[in-house]
Amino acid sequence: MKPKLESCEVSYSYHTLEGETPALSDISFTVASGEFLAVVGPSGCGKSTLLSLLSGLMEPEAGKILIDGIPLHQSGASIGYMLQKDHLFEWRTIYGNVSLGLEIQKKLNDASRTRLTQMMDAYGLSGFESAYPSELSGGMRQRAALIRTLALKPDLLLLDEPFSALDYQTRLSVCDDISKIIRDTGKTAILITHDLSEAISIADRILVLSARPGKVKTILPISFAEQYNSPLKRRNAPEFSPYFNQLWEELQV
Repeated sequence: MKPKLESCEVSYSYHTLEGETPALSDISFTVASGEFLAVVGPSGCGKSTLLSLLSGLMEPEAGKILIDGIPLHQSGASIGYMLQKDHLFEWRTIYGNVSLGLEIQKKLNDASRTRLTQMMDAYGLSGFESAYPSELSGGMRQRAALIRTLALKPDLLLLDEPFSALDYQTRLSVCDDISKIIRDTGKTAILITHDLSEAISIADRILVLSARPGKVKTILPISFAEQYNSPLKRRNAPEFSPYFNQLWEELQV
């Protein structure tokens, strides 16, 4: 079976009048359908650049990116992208925000409206359809941003530190909720994070990048006993501390 995503020897540099700054070098990895991959590495190693390449916002200078075995720009794949901020429009209601992508793509019809209503109910936003973003907590805003992203039925979900703007307690709760939502919908997801505990608690595998220019140092498989089936439960598992120590050591060399 072909992987959902394949990065094949991808490299990218930024060019200015002062010269060239290599950001990523020979990045190769695969992501299976339905897998949750976390990407960690030191600041400036090219994590966000990698997501921009995987989303098609930028093109690699070398190498290629495949979706279901087809080059990214030929695949017609739908890719969802959640950023650090929710980017909800303050002048639109929550329903107006979650339906925005469907409006833009002219896909807002009876069937998609029904699905939006079901998602808002399932993800704890029922009754807030007419509210405005300023009336919601940070965690509820992130759930709205996720609904807006999932409404377009993406083949691949990219998350660029989507919990980083939340306070710690809310971050743990929302990470738990959103992880469950993504796994329940069977989405293939890639999470960029600086938080090693978050990566271990949420991912099936963790890709570790080196300092700039980012290279793949290692890919660490993560496996927990069946009873530790959520990010919050994983943090209390006996396997958690050894994984953390192993990941910490990888980032020190």
